[in-house]
Amino acid sequence: MKSNRKMHFEISERKILLRIFDIAFILSALFLLNYLFEVQYFNLDRTYYFRPLMLIVYLTVFGSIFEMYNLQVASSQFQILRSVILTVTTTVLVYLFTPILSPELPKKRLVILAFYFTILGALLAWRYFYVYFLASHRFSQNVILICDQNQVEELVLGLENVDPHYKILGFVNSDLISNEGADFYYVKEIKKSDLEVFVAKNNISEIVIASQKTDGITADLYQQLLHLLESGNIIREYTQVYESKTQRIPVHYISKDFYRFFPFSRSNSNKLYLSLIRLLEFLLSFTGLVICILFIPLIFIGNLVANRGSLFYTQERVGKHGVVFEIYKFRTMTKNTDVNGAFASSNDKRITPFGKFMRKSRIDELPQFFNILKGDMAVIGPRPERPYFVNEIAKVMPFYETRHVIKPGLTGWAQVNYSYGESIEESLIKLQYDLYYIKHRSIFLDLSITFKTITTVLFYRGQ
Repeated sequence: MKSNRKMHFEISERKILLRIFDIAFILSALFLLNYLFEVQYFNLDRTYYFRPLMLIVYLTVFGSIFEMYNLQVASSQFQILRSVILTVTTTVLVYLFTPILSPELPKKRLVILAFYFTILGALLAWRYFYVYFLASHRFSQNVILICDQNQVEELVLGLENVDPHYKILGFVNSDLISNEGADFYYVKEIKKSDLEVFVAKNNISEIVIASQKTDGITADLYQQLLHLLESGNIIREYTQVYESKTQRIPVHYISKDFYRFFPFSRSNSNKLYLSLIRLLEFLLSFTGLVICILFIPLIFIGNLVANRGSLFYTQERVGKHGVVFEIYKFRTMTKNTDVNGAFASSNDKRITPFGKFMRKSRIDELPQFFNILKGDMAVIGPRPERPYFVNEIAKVMPFYETRHVIKPGLTGWAQVNYSYGESIEESLIKLQYDLYYIKHRSIFLDLSITFKTITTVLFYRGQ
């Protein structure tokens, strides 16, 4: 049975779309500026082919730092304005003052203003067109779940909260025991015999199978799924959908079948990758320690006035393969607060005012470059936790100690995507991010974390 399914875009495709049209709108606007007003500052001829390439690279890098390709930001009118202005301003300034490669600064400063506002206007025009005419309509996906009845609420909330354009219209109960009187679900229950008809009438984009039991997938339902698959309908398994949408590993769902869904990234044992990363870590650690030394006099004065205690703070943390090491930080809490059994929170009363500033700006973590230099830590990896917490959390959370197959990091996928873990529940979410990094570890993911870390520091989001 055929259905008129409308085209839609996945999250990764939307980000690519944004990047492509950002570049297309900017280059088109600059071409028109040169053609109509004979402003020759930015030439697009073959002689200066490297100039548009350089501008594109700057735009992509600074766009990532200032969150232009964050889909939540790209769908908000106010946040678009902020991210675009910051990106364009930084891109143009760096481009103007790039030695040799950029054109000579024109005598008429009006040309520079025209160059800046052309790029700004082109980007804003495209981004607001995206918000009003694309984001709210073209990207919506109508979905059906095949799952047990008691899973519906959790699955719907888990997917729709991540992607508001992912609309679950109904579910087919795969449990042999059905409570037909239940009325607390967010979506309509579809009879197994009506699945094909419902798919055709409601423009369903994909069918997600989330059932952990095979008994409820009857022969009739199985035949309908085969017909739908043969008709070109997309059928996906829930853990794949969850991982692609949230960029986390659903350890709470896959339970004992964990290793079937979790092959480690080859980068974890790739000697070339690890050697390159170690070289970069050495260079970055040396630079970071120089910066740390420069900050020490200012932090020492602030510490005397506001913290009134020792400047540095050491604590035992669990590293790779469960080896315990001493971590170094600038002290941010009052003295004698190292008590087992309590999660530190973002509004913890033990954190001093000056300590809160250091945490927000991430200055307190500068001494950890010494740990990286020693080899106890990496620049990117899971957050290192105290032995007491590791033991306590591991008792109630499966696979928690899997984080220790790689070195802990100064920053990481969990740190840049989620707030400070203040409870067991929040530690579970951070674990999902950590395991996603271990599974997908690569140069590209490392670059993404680097850009997000810079964004965290610039926007004062540290905790």
